[in-house]
Amino acid sequence: MDTLWTDFVNSEWHDWRGSGRSENRLVLTAWQDAFLDKWKLEAPVPAMGQEIDEMQTFRRHLHRLAAELAAGGSISQTDREWLNTMMAPGLVRRHLDGDEQAMRLFLSPVGNDWRQVMAEVAADFAKTLLEGESLRIRICENADCKWVFYDDTRNRTKRYCDDKMCGNLMKVRRFRARKKAEMKKET
Repeated sequence: MDTLWTDFVNSEWHDWRGSGRSENRLVLTAWQDAFLDKWKLEAPVPAMGQEIDEMQTFRRHLHRLAAELAAGGSISQTDREWLNTMMAPGLVRRHLDGDEQAMRLFLSPVGNDWRQVMAEVAADFAKTLLEGESLRIRICENADCKWVFYDDTRNRTKRYCDDKMCGNLMKVRRFRARKKAEMKKET
């Protein structure tokens, strides 16, 4: 399951195949456009230098919090205060929609800058915490990948961001390591 906050955190991409290559997609105009469009947010593109710096700092902090939760930790009071600070600039407009049987309250961002975007990302992360879903936050066990993901499996045992990519790669690596160890024993 893709969430706003995981999509933002994963803008720091690492080659899951082990080449050591990485890419800071946060600075790419094409990534910014696609991200804003996907999540129906508005901000000037391309983001400017100071905005990029703030977003990178924000991303690092959010990744650290996700890693702590994935390791079984919890959010400290200082981290809660930081999240509140990040959400503060995020003004929203509320409106009711639907019929009597299926009314919903919608919150629409009022601002159209990168601080509003970060506030929405922080709010999405906070929503994950409030819904008790922090136990489902994972970091891919492929050390080359480092992808943050939400474990949407029933038994909460997902180990890789994608079973077909990282999962298969790690299975092949384990198989080859076993075969190599067996060959060494035979010699």
